[in-house]
Amino acid sequence: MGILKSFLRGLGLFLLVIVGIGAWLALPWPFLLGLVVIFLAWMFFTRRGRQTGSVTQVGLSTLGQRIGSSSVIVIGIAGVVAVLVALLAMAEGYRETLRKSGGQDSAIVLRGASAAEVMSTLMHDSVNVISQAPGIARDAQGRALVSPELVVAANLPIKGGLPDEDGSVQLRGVGDAAWTVRPNVKITAGRKFSTGRRELVAGSGAQRQFAGLEPGRQVRLGNQTWDVVGIFHSGDAMDSELWGDAEVVATTYRRGSSRTSVTAKLVNAEAFKGFKETLSKDPRLDVDASTTLDYFSKQSEGMTKVIRIIGMVVGGIMAIGAVFGALNTMFATVATRAREIATLRAIGFRGVPVVVAVMLETMLLALLGGLLGGVLAWLIFNGFTASTIAGGVGQLTFEFKVSPEVLWTGIKWALAIGFVGGLFPALRAARLPVTEALRAA
Repeated sequence: MGILKSFLRGLGLFLLVIVGIGAWLALPWPFLLGLVVIFLAWMFFTRRGRQTGSVTQVGLSTLGQRIGSSSVIVIGIAGVVAVLVALLAMAEGYRETLRKSGGQDSAIVLRGASAAEVMSTLMHDSVNVISQAPGIARDAQGRALVSPELVVAANLPIKGGLPDEDGSVQLRGVGDAAWTVRPNVKITAGRKFSTGRRELVAGSGAQRQFAGLEPGRQVRLGNQTWDVVGIFHSGDAMDSELWGDAEVVATTYRRGSSRTSVTAKLVNAEAFKGFKETLSKDPRLDVDASTTLDYFSKQSEGMTKVIRIIGMVVGGIMAIGAVFGALNTMFATVATRAREIATLRAIGFRGVPVVVAVMLETMLLALLGGLLGGVLAWLIFNGFTASTIAGGVGQLTFEFKVSPEVLWTGIKWALAIGFVGGLFPALRAARLPVTEALRAA
């Protein structure tokens, strides 16, 4: 019966710890800051809290004598946090690059039920109807700021790859209006392509990723030779694309007068609702309209979730190793400090201060490891350039972004590892019989 009670007690504690860690990782920082304030108030204004502070000071004062074993906790947790932060920074950079590609005051129109531009087809008549919808901004000459565009997939040799190693790049056929609809796209080298000619301008991200995209060079796309005449930079997903004249792209890829999407600059963000309603009610059209911000945000959702899940799984596996390392170290620490803990218990220190002090020591070491891992990840990966397939076509070049939110997630993981690693040794220290500990010492 005693064994069963012990098992149930252990199982209950384990489940409580799992629930607590889940809540800790999910809670927003203001709530967690409130918990820290409550804990500090308990330490300063209650007798047991002050006892906890005294026991913690004693433990910290002996860290110099245990520098080797303590460094196991710090380095192990630093490794977990560095890997986790790096993977989350990848997801954050990918998501941010796509989000920056859109706004609330511009709209993109695709054929109904199309998940991405490359899957959509809009006929010439539909494009004309869309261009006449209300809410579209106009230039000084009164022309609607609408850009019918054609997106296709093309293959190019990867820079630094094997001779026969190609990658997928997104080729966007555009007209003059594309530069007005996307004012952030700026030519940084060479010039714009000429209308009616087989010329390309390459995004700065595509130029870093693929070979032969320097102004003055030629590349082969769609069994045709194209002249690269310029490089542009936009700071968003467009950087990973090639741009050419829409009519020439359509002819090369046999798309006739069709386009894959229409991007429109709206009068303001409030105009989108009327614009969308007009298109949805027009019997001549079967289209879906969304703001460019919503469209590109949805494009990032799937890959961002995959990267974050991978990060959590890899971090979780590494965290298990770090927890065992912390358990090993803290159990050894409790064993070496058995006489000290027993003496404190004998002179009136209760079990709660001992438990909290041991856990606090472990969590302070975990915090140090978390900060070290976060700094390392920021120094190595912040701004690091990578690329991956986006929207099922074309490689998207993006930069890792070690944001404060990502760093905070890493710190929370570090403290959670420290909590688990210190809890069971702390409970053992509190349950240690005073007479037995003094005799063993």
